[in-house]
Amino acid sequence: MSDFWILLTGSLVAACCGIVGVFLVLRKMAMIGDAISHSVMPGIVIAFLISGSRDSLLMMFAALLFGVLTTFLIGMFQRSGIQSDASIGVVFTALFAIGVILVSLFARQVHLDQDAILYGEIAFVHWNIWELGGVDMGPKAVWLLGFTLAVIIAVIAAFYKQFKLCSFDPALAAAIGIPVALIHYLLMGLVSMATVSSFESVGAILVVGLLIIPASTAYLLTDRLSAMLFISVAVGVASTFLGYGVSVLLDASIAGCMVCAAGFLFVLAFLFSPSHGLVVRKLRQRSLAASVNA
Repeated sequence: MSDFWILLTGSLVAACCGIVGVFLVLRKMAMIGDAISHSVMPGIVIAFLISGSRDSLLMMFAALLFGVLTTFLIGMFQRSGIQSDASIGVVFTALFAIGVILVSLFARQVHLDQDAILYGEIAFVHWNIWELGGVDMGPKAVWLLGFTLAVIIAVIAAFYKQFKLCSFDPALAAAIGIPVALIHYLLMGLVSMATVSSFESVGAILVVGLLIIPASTAYLLTDRLSAMLFISVAVGVASTFLGYGVSVLLDASIAGCMVCAAGFLFVLAFLFSPSHGLVVRKLRQRSLAASVNA
């Protein structure tokens, strides 16, 4: 039964991250996902210190606030003339360092350590169950991730045209009256939700891989946004199953193997994508050269 919960949890993480990751890749904001996944740590620790619980909704809300704060600070520094990559590096390293200090000072004796936040503990997800009226409802992480996925799907479906236009042509979106800044911060809120919901399962570092790699794979395989969303989720779920199988064979980190599996699928797409694949392009060039010489 533990295998089922691990695979379900990994699939939910992959779905949450895969959907919002597509918009990060399209908007050339991949490293923003990295920044948010680290900079929400102070919010998580502060919420824990206030509520005394890791399961509090306050933790999710605090993480959302710090995710939006991260985006705001990065944008403010960029408008001040600081380069984009430097702005991202300054904000997320400073906020992450604050989170590490808070953990070391106030949460050292509880299960909120740096290793749990960085690397996750998906192998133990089935032990932390939710009981309702004495009835075992299953792992809390599954319910949290399921709720997060439902919110992400609902928001994307409700504002699909706005997200699409803001991703491909923000200038046109602003010209026709779409609140580009609001859509931007709404996306950052969804990224923050996906990130903090996934902490217990795969950790902050590996969440970045699931945010970016499946979406980048989908980007190589299709030019349609709707197809890209489905492919990104499918690649993420496939990575979950493939990575778990490899981790069992090698007795290695489950979350790490899942992200490595995603990387493997990305390499396959990079080489053999019908439209962007390196091997396919080389074969087309050879075929064209042969036809010209003939």
